[in-house]
Amino acid sequence: MLKIKKTPKAGQEMDLDKEGGGGVRQLTGTQAKIVAGFAIGLSVFSIYVNGFMNIQEIYRNVIFLGFLFILGFLLYPATKKGSRVKFSVLDVILAVIGLSGGLYLLFNYSVIHNVRMSQAITQDYIFAIITIVILLEVARRAIGIFIPLLSLIALVYAVYGPMFPGLFAHAGFSLERLLYRVYMTTEGVFGMTFSIATTYIIIFILFGAFLNASGATKLFNDLAIAIAGQRRGGPAQVAVISSALTGTLSGSAVANVATTGTFTIPLMKGLGLKPRFAGAVEAAASTGGMIMPPIMGAAAFIMAGFLGVSYNVIILAAIIPALLYYAALIFAIDIEAKKLGLKGMSKDSIPQVRGVLKERGLLLLPIIIIIGTLLTGRTPLFAGFTGIITVIITSWLTKDKSNRITFRRAVEALVDGAKGTIQVGVACASVGIIIAVVTMTGLGSTLAYNIIELSGGVLAIVLLLIMITCIVLSMGLPSTALYIVVAVTAAPALVDAGVNPIAAHFFVFWFGALSNVTPPVALASYTAAGIAGADAMKTSWTAVKLCLPGFIIPFMIAYNPIMVMQNEAGGSASFVSAIPVLLTGLLGVFTLAIAVFNFFRTKLTIIERIGFFAAAFLLIKPGIVTDLVGLGLVILLLAIHIIRSKKIEIQPSSEVGA
Repeated sequence: MLKIKKTPKAGQEMDLDKEGGGGVRQLTGTQAKIVAGFAIGLSVFSIYVNGFMNIQEIYRNVIFLGFLFILGFLLYPATKKGSRVKFSVLDVILAVIGLSGGLYLLFNYSVIHNVRMSQAITQDYIFAIITIVILLEVARRAIGIFIPLLSLIALVYAVYGPMFPGLFAHAGFSLERLLYRVYMTTEGVFGMTFSIATTYIIIFILFGAFLNASGATKLFNDLAIAIAGQRRGGPAQVAVISSALTGTLSGSAVANVATTGTFTIPLMKGLGLKPRFAGAVEAAASTGGMIMPPIMGAAAFIMAGFLGVSYNVIILAAIIPALLYYAALIFAIDIEAKKLGLKGMSKDSIPQVRGVLKERGLLLLPIIIIIGTLLTGRTPLFAGFTGIITVIITSWLTKDKSNRITFRRAVEALVDGAKGTIQVGVACASVGIIIAVVTMTGLGSTLAYNIIELSGGVLAIVLLLIMITCIVLSMGLPSTALYIVVAVTAAPALVDAGVNPIAAHFFVFWFGALSNVTPPVALASYTAAGIAGADAMKTSWTAVKLCLPGFIIPFMIAYNPIMVMQNEAGGSASFVSAIPVLLTGLLGVFTLAIAVFNFFRTKLTIIERIGFFAAAFLLIKPGIVTDLVGLGLVILLLAIHIIRSKKIEIQPSSEVGA
């Protein structure tokens, strides 16, 4: 019997009451088989239309949305009090009503545009309203109230534009014109963002599901332990490495915490780290998975579409920021472990790297092949299919026979992949409404103009205002949805302020991702706190402290686009030219970690701490002069600190001798 598993798979958000109406149902028996049948149908349909069949975009999207309606209503209860073990007749009725809206457009799209020459009739508008209402309801159940509410506000704004104040007022659009644009064209619900969900995203989520079925998660954990287990604060370092590797599969901060945190948090607590610090480490590390190439929570595909660049450009741009983020976490953890006098795990409990790679190392091959395939210029779809096939083959070549992808396990992967697509799919469809309204009304340009006016054109103030906007708008949203929201509303202001477009989109996405650890709606922190048995708010603020360099990196990107492999002229830069920035950035985040955690060999003096903060910001700010001054200041401060700490070490022994 196929059951819905409690552990989130690649691309899935964790089953939390905070997300959606009432969490994911745990179905059994006939109902589980019905859902599994539709889930397999969605996965097989996606593989077929993306790999073997040439189908018009609108038809593919309409059928895909029909599957999402069915799965969404059957798997997600309407409220927290709704049944978690079975779906109701009402759920079936809503699924059928939603499906009717999709089927109507499927059979009448050609008639509307080719026979009636884009002249809609009353019947068309009725089904448009039905589809939009059902979409917003299934989105409310699956991803929470924020996106549906934002979509509803967008619809009201489009129709009642003249009633809005000041610069936000516009001439307004008739309800008929709005419904036509949102439902009957490829510029609304069935627009670019949903097209990306029905192509690249579903294929990569399926790749993650197959990779997970092959035992890759255990490989990542074992490899992380083998690499970092013996280091000072070993389990915390393991959490960082494991979450970074797992992030290449899911890109979901909450799912990362749920999958790796159940293993790493108890290890960290056993080592002597406080529960809130252990939870914070896992939350911060898992949040980094959202900006970890090659998948970046599927936002990489949408970003490429928004910017009109190849997917390769996006994943190359993400490398240096991701390295700096995880390096900053490792530095922070090492300093905290040194401060507490913690040691690593015992040698007996740590596997050898060679042994891990010998047993399951082949499971790294699919990820390597996907990245290599993308870098050779092949499409993400081709890379995704290649990855899935490679996973199946390598699972049979590893020594561990228990993880071979048999027919049954492949079916389970198809089911898990489809379920993992529900949230991102309905989010992309719902956000299509917002994008349509923003395009029709020019709201993006209006917001950009007002932000620049409010800041007086000072880039630093623009960046601060956009940072706050992105964190607020992204609270509680899955990675793909949060990126789309901030890309439409906030990124244009940065571009208008003169920031490189790729740097601007990375800036807004990065702060959207950090909303997962930023109070008051810090889902990754709260999930980790639950596993650690710690206070949720204290865990969240500790995670913010750990992520402090992560709050600085986007500003580095905005001021110096070489970090995202872009030169001053807006073209691509070579990795060699970015090496100095990477090196000074690494030293900068290391220095910042020393200042934030107030320790190196011993506790810092006030003057030393201020000096390390100053040196960190000098190194982080681009420019040869600031880099040289920062480097000199770091060397001076370290020398002073080391000499002082040695005197402290000698002093007790002198007293004993006396």
